[in-house]
Amino acid sequence: MWLTLLLFLIGFFLLIKGADILVEGSSSIAKKLKISDLVIGLTIVAFGTSAPELIISVIAAIKGSTGISLGNVIGSNISNTLLILGVAAIVTPLTLKKNTVNKEIPFSLLAVVAVAIMINDYAMDGYTSNALTRSDGLVLMLFFAIFMYYTFGISKQKTNVLENISQKDDIKVYSAWQTLLMVVLGLAGLYFGGQWIVNGAKEIAFMFGLSEALVGLTIVAIGTSLPELAASVVAARKGRADMAIGNVVGSNIFNFIWVLGLSSAISPINFDTALNFDILTLVGITVILLMLIYVGKKNILDKYEGIALLSLYVMYISYLIYRG
Repeated sequence: MWLTLLLFLIGFFLLIKGADILVEGSSSIAKKLKISDLVIGLTIVAFGTSAPELIISVIAAIKGSTGISLGNVIGSNISNTLLILGVAAIVTPLTLKKNTVNKEIPFSLLAVVAVAIMINDYAMDGYTSNALTRSDGLVLMLFFAIFMYYTFGISKQKTNVLENISQKDDIKVYSAWQTLLMVVLGLAGLYFGGQWIVNGAKEIAFMFGLSEALVGLTIVAIGTSLPELAASVVAARKGRADMAIGNVVGSNIFNFIWVLGLSSAISPINFDTALNFDILTLVGITVILLMLIYVGKKNILDKYEGIALLSLYVMYISYLIYRG
């Protein structure tokens, strides 16, 4: 038991570090091929920041731990919106670009609603069970293809907030053997880190009599959101609000249409209707976010609105613990 818990903690380090090393190595390859920094940021780096959620969701779905798989994605998006944006807005007021308000945030809301419809088979179609099937996953991946096409299109006009998603100021170019080693180590870190986190989460749920969904919505979700939290706070302190917000909004979109899409395409994800509350919570806080942006100082999230978001997150986590 203690070994499993130790590996659970080490798993987070391996998962996050593995994603970072993989991004470094892949970016080096792309740079050698003379691919622009913007394209690297929109593809390799963006995919890399969603790698922890993707690996955990795929491994959990294959092992039948759907509570962890779905809880991780839903919980990560809730923590991104309430915890990360809340903390970043407290550090410094965040000014949102027009595209973020009018297009990216509504797109993330649409993705959540689409998944909610797809996953509630009993309520929508009268089926005996609920699941995100392979066909649902393929549809989500088509959504993702459309989103990437849109992102690349408007990035040419240099107006897209997502052009800065976790993009590094300097992309280092390594030697061939260093690059290969980084890619191998990164993939190994993702694999073993993901395995140990899923196994540890199941052990924690069993030990304390908790549901796997609760562990996925809280401990696992917060753990996989730590890179986005660090990146957004640093960006906010440097006055790069567009990067802080783009990091969060981009991650939310990637999680729902890429992570859930690919995960369910690999292995169908069964759905517990108890998670409908959390999906509705995510819909509600996205609407609240849009309202906060339009109320008061337009397109600005100030310190008090950041405190409000953070307070909502504390209330949500408290309810989850009470729900068990």
